[in-house]
Amino acid sequence: MNVNPWIITAVILVIGIAVLAFLYYKGSKMQKEQAEQKDKLFAAAQQATILVIDKKRMPLIDSGLPQAVLDQTPKRARRAKVPVVKAKIGPRVMSLIADEDVYDEIPVKAEVKAMISGIYITSINNFRKAPVPAPEKKGFMAKLRRNANNAQANIDAAKKKQDKIKKEIQEERSKKKKK
Repeated sequence: MNVNPWIITAVILVIGIAVLAFLYYKGSKMQKEQAEQKDKLFAAAQQATILVIDKKRMPLIDSGLPQAVLDQTPKRARRAKVPVVKAKIGPRVMSLIADEDVYDEIPVKAEVKAMISGIYITSINNFRKAPVPAPEKKGFMAKLRRNANNAQANIDAAKKKQDKIKKEIQEERSKKKKK
């Protein structure tokens, strides 16, 4: 039974085109749904003053969010890392999820006026306290120099200690010779 290789190639090509068309259709439909959900999210947002305690990227399971939120998320998304912000809103300390665009702008240990929709931080309006600037990162060579200086300081301290011990031993020997 001889099968023409052109027929096999054509069938594979038709199947590939059908799969790509389906993925394109599904992707555009999901983009529209996401845009609608984002519009609803921004429409329901309220302004609140929050004191940011900590922020981390962590899996949804470990984030400390309410169990109802975990039950609503798909199982495959529970292990994905999300930007979680632990903040004090009024007298309550809550775990909130930040928008990816906003997460980097949120200062730690500072009061912030933010737009919050449920447990989702959509935007930041202003800061009450200026964020503490992060220490400058040092380059590789600066780290090497610092480590070399620390090593040299340790060597000098060890030599001084050794010299001190030698002097003590010599003094003890000289005292024994005098007796």
